[in-house]
Amino acid sequence: MRNDPNGDPIKKVWQHQSTEASRMSLILIRQKARQLRAKRRQQLFGTIVVPLVVAFFYAFSVEQLLHLQAILHALFAVTLAWSIAGLYFFNRGTWSGEMPGDVGFSTGLEFCRRELERRRDYFRRVLLWSLGPLLSAIATFLVATAIAVGTAVLSNNAVPFMALVVVWIASFFLVRAWQQREVQREIDELSEIENKNER
Repeated sequence: MRNDPNGDPIKKVWQHQSTEASRMSLILIRQKARQLRAKRRQQLFGTIVVPLVVAFFYAFSVEQLLHLQAILHALFAVTLAWSIAGLYFFNRGTWSGEMPGDVGFSTGLEFCRRELERRRDYFRRVLLWSLGPLLSAIATFLVATAIAVGTAVLSNNAVPFMALVVVWIASFFLVRAWQQREVQREIDELSEIENKNER
């Protein structure tokens, strides 16, 4: 073995080897940003559906159950207002502009991170502004139906409907939990890529 560390060819090769390039190029960052914006548009469309479903339950109840009491009209009106207010509060601050074409790698990563964080915040607000009005409209509809046709008739005929509602709520929570994990995994991946590029 040599005593002179400067003369060691293995050490020179090791010191001068190129660092590993990032797995994610600027083109991939731009594709990721476009995918995230497309998902955001789908979510915005989903928030528009909630007031329409609430309005459908209200219109159906008024048409079929003409003897609705004033309190049920008020409950439907509050639920409808809640769902419409949800459009504003649910989507406030979540829409962003397109990623500029001349953006750098680190700025592109930051843009993707902000989009992912907006999606994560979307999942946190979904219970209050989306699921809440829907469940309120369903409950008000069932109360109105029970008053109109009687609880005995409703209990016999509403079992399949209630089973579907329970399955829908359970699947809603499972899908949302899976989506939240996926968004957090993507945020963690971006942080890892960012850390590798800073070294």
